Amino acid sequence: MLLTFEEVVKLISQNKPLALAGDEETLKQLPNGNWIAGTIPYFMSEEGGITTRDRIFVNQLPDYIKEVKIVNYNLDTISNVFSDAPANGFSLIIIPASSDIHLSFALNAPMFPDFATRPLIGWISGVHLDDLGSISAKVVNGEIGEVSEEQVVVMHITLSENKFADIGIVNIFSQGKGDTIEFLEDSFIQTDALINGEKRNLAEYIAENKIDIKLPLVADYLGAMINVSFQKVDEEEKKVHFYAPLFKGQKYRQAEDLGDYVSAFTKQMPKEAKDIVFSCNCILNYLYSELEGKKTGDIIGPITFGEIAYQLLNQTLAYLTVQNIIEDDDDDEED
Repeated sequence: MLLTFEEVVKLISQNKPLALAGDEETLKQLPNGNWIAGTIPYFMSEEGGITTRDRIFVNQLPDYIKEVKIVNYNLDTISNVFSDAPANGFSLIIIPASSDIHLSFALNAPMFPDFATRPLIGWISGVHLDDLGSISAKVVNGEIGEVSEEQVVVMHITLSENKFADIGIVNIFSQGKGDTIEFLEDSFIQTDALINGEKRNLAEYIAENKIDIKLPLVADYLGAMINVSFQKVDEEEKKVHFYAPLFKGQKYRQAEDLGDYVSAFTKQMPKEAKDIVFSCNCILNYLYSELEGKKTGDIIGPITFGEIAYQLLNQTLAYLTVQNIIEDDDDDEED
């Protein structure tokens, strides 16, 4: 729900467990309570895509959850995020964009103890695009009223025994049939790359081949397509900036041209939203699909600078559902 400041204050006063997204100045005025938050002014709401600094997007967690624990992580402790998660439940994580811990999580999450053994979903907080470079992204631990641009905030959520959480993603991209690109180091910023085995300056390669940087690079991880989105090409420095790291030794190709970006995205939206507890969508999908004022089915949530479904993703919609465990009836009679 996209609510007013006063409406959010009322929910906090009722001790409702909340995951919030909004403008920094608005979030800082909220009273302490059972909530976490990240900064962003872009949202998919019931009204459609919207940009607002005044209202706050609210994920009110369902009444059936058993327990909520809010934890801040720093560079020394972030590797514990999976190990700390409840045995039956999920964890909701928010990371400030362009922070050292953003880089550390992006590079190292797959090597964390217990990686992907328990559902971890969340997003990279950001700022209004007009404020890039002048204002830093933040996260808020509402329990203690702490605002940070260098820490991660996580809400570990325990479910009752008859329920389970499951993560889904919508990725409209697949590898194209173009050149194979490999990188020489793990980094968000790349200078040289191996293009079909030949070392080239990546910025020059993009310019010479008129590469459309709206289309991400895509790696095939055992059948799962993982995007890495272009942020910008610095032609003076001959460097290319990305929204996620590229990994040494991994083979990438640019995504296949979709033709109609909007149609390709809307066709793959989940049809049933009733079980969705949390979802977020990428700022690049928002911009390139021109989602301002448009609806994406019943899927609502913050528009983010990166999505987390176990690890960092780009140009992807991530969502989490909670469903009932169906036990088999045992009709066998005893002898």
